[in-house]
Amino acid sequence: QVQLVESGGGLVQAGGSLRLSCAASGSIFSLNAMGWYRQAPGKQRELVATITNTGSTNYGDSVKGRFTISRDNAKNTVYLQMNSLKPEDTAVYYCQATMSIFHFWGQGTQVTVSS
Repeated sequence: QVQLVESGGGLVQAGGSLRLSCAASGSIFSLNAMGWYRQAPGKQRELVATITNTGSTNYGDSVKGRFTISRDNAKNTVYLQMNSLKPEDTAVYYCQATMSIFHFWGQGTQVTVSS
């Protein structure tokens, strides 16, 4: 079993920045993709960004150019640097990790952007 613990969420004004972290622990032998998804009230969960264990990245259209995903394989940790935040970025952000055929999710961290 793999546990994911997110940190770094909070309240920020529009135009500001936040950095999310997600550390994986437990029975880890090889993590493949790691990433971030978000869910706003009344909306479906959507892709924010993913990164493979070789560093290939993919971003949702709404965050391209503003958010940057990175990972430290030695620490089994993935990061999300969020710049130029907008009120519409307000959501619960979930960390996700893939190991073999299994997908694991964190509990989520709230990000609130005030206008």
